[in-house]
Amino acid sequence: MILPIIAYGDPVLKKMGEEISQEYAGLNDLIDNMFDTMYNAHGVGLAAPQIGKSIRLFIIDADPFSEDEPELEGFKEVFINPKITSEEGEEWLFNEGCLSIPEVREDVSRKSKIQVEYYDRDFIKQTKTFEGLAARVIQHEYDHVEGVLFTDLLSPFRRKLISKRLENIRLGKISPEYRMKYYKVRRGR
Repeated sequence: MILPIIAYGDPVLKKMGEEISQEYAGLNDLIDNMFDTMYNAHGVGLAAPQIGKSIRLFIIDADPFSEDEPELEGFKEVFINPKITSEEGEEWLFNEGCLSIPEVREDVSRKSKIQVEYYDRDFIKQTKTFEGLAARVIQHEYDHVEGVLFTDLLSPFRRKLISKRLENIRLGKISPEYRMKYYKVRRGR
């Protein structure tokens, strides 16, 4: 099932996700729905907060990058309760975007190599090292479960330059090719 993607401005995107157990209700269906939603929006990663769930879960399918980085062919993974245990290497800039922030792309600096502890879809504990674009996509999605958006990593000057576009997203004044859900502020009477 394709779910709406939560748009920039919703507080759920700024909350730290809670850890979940193997007994989390409907976990496998949720993961399947997240993949359906991500593919429908032509993304390479999707975190649970982006579909309104403040839990520590994200998915990745970096296969679309395999043309430039052949080692990413078939790289598809589920990360449950992830924890980045180390970041190393040179920081490098890459132009990032986000399904919750459509039509905005900015250069973000990240470390080139990370180590991550997480549970996979079968709830088997994993500790793996990732480099290059795989590390970058994981760091971007990991930020989501930490309540951080890629725009938070920009300089104040860059954020000021894109502030009008961010406000238009928050207000729903955009037309992405996928379904989005916008946060409505309730006003007192």
